[in-house]
This record gives sequence, C-alpha cells and structure tokens, in this order.
Amino acid sequence: MTFTLHVWRQAGPTAVGGFSTYEATDISGDMSFLEMMDAVNESLIERGELPVAFDHDCREGICGSCSMMINGVAHGPMRATATCQLFMRHFNDGDTIYVEPWRARAFPVIKDLVVDRSAFDRVIAAGGFITAPTGGARDANTILVPKSDADDAMDAAACIGCGACVAACPNGSASLFTGAKIAHLGVLPQGQAERRERVLRMIAQMDEEGFGGCTWHGECHEACPKAISLDVIARMNGDYMRALWTSHEEKQEQGAG
Repeated sequence: MTFTLHVWRQAGPTAVGGFSTYEATDISGDMSFLEMMDAVNESLIERGELPVAFDHDCREGICGSCSMMINGVAHGPMRATATCQLFMRHFNDGDTIYVEPWRARAFPVIKDLVVDRSAFDRVIAAGGFITAPTGGARDANTILVPKSDADDAMDAAACIGCGACVAACPNGSASLFTGAKIAHLGVLPQGQAERRERVLRMIAQMDEEGFGGCTWHGECHEACPKAISLDVIARMNGDYMRALWTSHEEKQEQGAG
C-alpha cells in the first residue's frame, strides 16, 4: 500500500509550523499507524532528513501517548481506538492522510506532533488522589461496594489521559478527563472523605490551565479511545454544585456565629 502524508512539522514551541508532504510506500495493511510513521522516519533518516517527532510508549492502547489528529479526527477514523491500535488496513491504498498534533491552548506544541500535556498532570495533582491514612492493606471485600458503583468506578478509571477529548472538543474542554478522574474516586467509599474538596480543587485547576468550558457537544466521547461516558461530566457538575452550596452554607454559618 502507498499513502501520501501531509505531516505537520514545527521545530519548536515558538517556531512557525507547516505541512510537509511525504510518500509512505510498501506499507502493509497489518502495520499500525505508528509503525507506518516509523517506516516514514526510517526513509527520512536514510535521506539525511530529520525524522518526524511523535509521542509513543506502550503501543498497546494503554498509555495514551500516541496523540495525533488523523484527517482531522483524534486518533483517526476508528471509534474507541488509540493511534497505536489503528491499522493501515482501515485506509484505502493511495489515500491522502493529514497528520497533525493536538490543537488546544492548554496543549502547546513542543515539536512536530508532540505537545505538552503536563496540564493534565497538574489537574491530577490538584486532587486526583486519596490522602486519608488507611493503614496496611486490608483484605478484599472488607468494605462492600455495590457492583453498580464498582462498575462505574472501573469505567471512569479506564481513562488513559491521552487528551483526545480536549483535541476533539470545539471548546478545548477537559471536562471528560477531569470528570473521569473525579468519578472513579468519588463513587467509592474510600473517596468520600475528600469528595467535596477534590471536585473544587480539580475544577479550579482545570480552569487555571486554560481549558475551555463544556457545552455538551459530545465530541469528547466520540473521540475517546476508551469510550468514557458523558455521565462522568454530569456527575462532576452535580458534585461541583453540591460542593459550592455546602461551602456557601458553611460560610454563612460561620458569619452568623
């Protein structure tokens, strides 16, 4: 198979970027998209040109590093699929493919297809954890958790933090990511002690990072390689409103006292 690639090249964060055109030849349909990019880079290196910089790690759809816009779609045309699990057999021989980095204010380009997603790390650091001392490891099922809650927590915890939701959202919102990280702790008994503070801190950090607001386009869910449900955003919004109201009541009580 042969493909014509228009790949975004940008030397650095402040450099002017643009598309460069490359021919990908002798590509097997069983190659993943990243393996195809590897083949292109090998040919570039052989010609003495700089290879295309792109993120990757596990190549098993687990780490979320393989962030690329492919023909304007985050991770490419297949639903619930990371770029590393997208195979070239899903394209037609002779196709023209545009490859770009995530485009969002909170994800500045570092080089070519690599963007800085450390904003996600700071959102997690703001409250995506449990600090309550629990002692040593306890036996399984010591704390009984309803299956529906356990399922909801596991579904939310499937988020790999790739950033496709932000890249696909017209507003550049991180609500699906933040909602997932809040939900997988907030539905479990261990997460209740810090539930209110968690949602307040994480949403405040999300706003500080420059992510846009959610207006329920739903593109985040469509682009998510783990098909995270929009329910996590609704849960986050509900928790946030309850946390704001509780904080307001507490302040009123303190003022009255």
